[in-house]
Amino acid sequence: MKKYTKITPEGTKDFLFAESSAMDDVCGKIEKVFKTRCFKKVITPAIEFYDVFALPCSGIEQEAMFKTVDNKGRLLVVRPDSTLPIARMVSSRLKNSLMPVRLYYKQAVYRNHPTLTGRTSENMQMGVELLGVKGIRADLEVITTAVCAISAVANDFRIELGHAEVFDALSDNLDIDADYKEKIRVSIEGKNYSALNNLLDKLTPCKAVSAIRSLPSLFGGEEVFEKARAVCEGTKAIEALEYLHKIYNNLVPLGLGDKLIVDLGLVQRNDYYTGIVFSGYISGIGDAVISGGRYDDLLGEFDLPASAAGFAIDTDAVTLKRLSDNSVSYSDNPDVLVYAHDGKEMDAIHTVTQLNEQGVKAQFSVLPTLEETKAFAAERGIAEVKEV
Repeated sequence: MKKYTKITPEGTKDFLFAESSAMDDVCGKIEKVFKTRCFKKVITPAIEFYDVFALPCSGIEQEAMFKTVDNKGRLLVVRPDSTLPIARMVSSRLKNSLMPVRLYYKQAVYRNHPTLTGRTSENMQMGVELLGVKGIRADLEVITTAVCAISAVANDFRIELGHAEVFDALSDNLDIDADYKEKIRVSIEGKNYSALNNLLDKLTPCKAVSAIRSLPSLFGGEEVFEKARAVCEGTKAIEALEYLHKIYNNLVPLGLGDKLIVDLGLVQRNDYYTGIVFSGYISGIGDAVISGGRYDDLLGEFDLPASAAGFAIDTDAVTLKRLSDNSVSYSDNPDVLVYAHDGKEMDAIHTVTQLNEQGVKAQFSVLPTLEETKAFAAERGIAEVKEV
């Protein structure tokens, strides 16, 4: 039987040296934003009961979960999402807390991708959850926290805003089942005009069908709202549009310019989103690195009816982008390698401490001879060898 002792499972990897330093840098900058805005850190178990993720609104397919059983035969999964476990935790451990509750997390999620197609099975994520409050103040707090977080680790980014109720209000006017609605949603999400038109052409023409057909193209700045009102007039989607416009106008003074985009084709995969939805992109990364929005019905699934909103950041993707930036260095080389002659070992270690306190990156040489120390420094590109 073949033994897999020197490789990692498909979709996982080891992080070495510069990669680990870049990850620490990215996560540290994001965590500083979260702490500054008074979010409190929580950690949920890497293994949860399957039931936590089996809710109809979870949006996570059973096949995407890594499953096992405990010693009582109960079905367990390796955490595929962080929002659901936090909803479970709040509804039990924090149900008597004074609301609102501000939480943040930094933990890996695990998804089983049968074909992988460039995706990984293990992803480090950071995110926030603002629970027990709704309204424009809460939505602006979550969105601006996301803007601050992505600004801390990238300059060339964009934030796309949408509203879940636009599509839901329009699709409720159609005589279709949930499966057909999901096919339409996926076509809109992927901006697959051909598939969307094929699906809509089979339906009786009406105002809602015409409006849904337009959603993927309603993408841009302030002008999107006027176009959207024209195609959605007379439907319940107008109320969601007005609220989204109000959010947009509040964000404009941040000076984001063309980094702030309205996208009415933004229909998140997780069915628990009920209001504002948003995604964040960084230049050079195809997939969204931020995904979030309002999910007012989710906590009710855990017997604690309460409003909530939040977002997650794919810190693995951000890290890889930072590593490709030639203007950022994550070298672990010291500036000075300190060699101790026999009997001077503690003096050399003290010298290293002093240099580090002065802002000079120093390292104590553990090699036995000066010649080996100099050879090592030359090989590693260390500029200076200091003798003690």
